[in-house]
Parts: sequence; C-alpha cells; structure tokens
Amino acid sequence: MNKGFYYTLEKEDIVNYMKLSTREKLTWLEEIVLFTEKALAPKEKKVRDYFRNNRKEEGVFWLD
Repeated sequence: MNKGFYYTLEKEDIVNYMKLSTREKLTWLEEIVLFTEKALAPKEKKVRDYFRNNRKEEGVFWLD
C-alpha cells in the first residue's frame, strides 16, 4: 500500500524560483503557511505538530 505523495519540478520552475528576490521567496513562504493553517483539519495539525516537536502530544496518536 502506497501512502503519501510525490511531485516533480521542471528545471525551468527551479530556475524561476532561484530568480526570485529574498522578499518574494519569503512572501511565497508566508502565503503557504497561511494557506496551510486554513486548510488543515485540527487532527492534521496535531500530526504536523507531533513531527515538528518530535514528541508525543496528548491525543495525537492516530494509530490508537
């Protein structure tokens, strides 16, 4: 059973990203963080926080 996802980027996409200014890259990152906060369900946020903190958060274990 495959879980997760993967994606590929074209060389042109990577080159275009490299051409962005630091401010543009940080703006892009901020937009992604805001989107993620709005899009993730509470349970998904707990899983994310578990991996960020590298420790068990109460009520996180989704395998129980």
